[in-house]
Amino acid sequence: MEKEVRGADKITLAHGDGGELTHKLISGLILKHLQYEPLQALSDAALLPPPVGRIAVTTDSFVVKPLFFPGGNIGTLAVNGTINDLAVSGAKPLYLTLGLILEEGLSYDTLEKVISAVALAAQEAGVAIVAGDTKVVEHGHGDQIYINTTGIGVVEDNIDLGPHKVKPGDAIIISGPVGDHGLTVLAARENFGLQGLKSDCAALHKVILPFLKTLGPAVKWLRDPTRGGLATTLKELATSAQVNIYVNEEDIPIRQEVQGAAEILGLDPLYLANEGKFCAVVEKSAVDQALLFLRQYPLSKEAALIGEVREGSGHVYLRTSLGATRELYYLTGLQLPRIC
Repeated sequence: MEKEVRGADKITLAHGDGGELTHKLISGLILKHLQYEPLQALSDAALLPPPVGRIAVTTDSFVVKPLFFPGGNIGTLAVNGTINDLAVSGAKPLYLTLGLILEEGLSYDTLEKVISAVALAAQEAGVAIVAGDTKVVEHGHGDQIYINTTGIGVVEDNIDLGPHKVKPGDAIIISGPVGDHGLTVLAARENFGLQGLKSDCAALHKVILPFLKTLGPAVKWLRDPTRGGLATTLKELATSAQVNIYVNEEDIPIRQEVQGAAEILGLDPLYLANEGKFCAVVEKSAVDQALLFLRQYPLSKEAALIGEVREGSGHVYLRTSLGATRELYYLTGLQLPRIC
């Protein structure tokens, strides 16, 4: 009976032709897990009530390999990653769309695990998936599954974040240890057998939104340091704001397992991706309040002050534990492809 509902044990090209198997796939698997009213209607567009405030929209694509890794999978990554892009913009996430590109031959069970993870992550975050699309490509022309998401949120009128707010004298805070996600995915992909690694994949809006409400305009800028890691994120900020940034190596939290594995592999944790951390610029006078507030939450209990903003022209400097200073640049080359 289950196979009859599915139409097959694996995804075939016929699942993407818009006919009977497409409808069986959508109704028998996807809608079974994603039971949101606007999506259930299967209309060409979801009709949503207008929010009060400024609308924030973001879009992202996820091509992680392997699909499943300690701490998450491509489904949780797609939901949480998109939510975080909205949250660091000061937006309350409301809706997501879900675009699936499936490779012919993908196991139906694998797809169901991914969709189930998508549904659970969205439910836990309080975000509705309201529209979607499914396409199938020939075997060898994809890598099991790619996911594209669009996120819609609303920003209250009193929130104003961005590089234009950052000034010399401001402080830089990271919400927790860096490098967990990038190294975990790499270790899982290459089967290195490294112990103690787990992705930090998580939705951050339940920390960020009350953080913004509590500290108000003292928060100048937020960003989640994903691809390119913390170093690239800080370089982007310094360039956009036309300031110099100084950070202290000893103050940047890095888990011992990540530090050790990175040294073995010749990688710099400051350039490794994160999927459950955010970097903030706050007024110097608000640092103690910011850290006290963030450390109340499990997701940011290891928040730390890591540096400051100075006058300059777009440079980032790291004060090393040996007392030297070196400049941090944009990530160059493909240090860790296929991590998000």
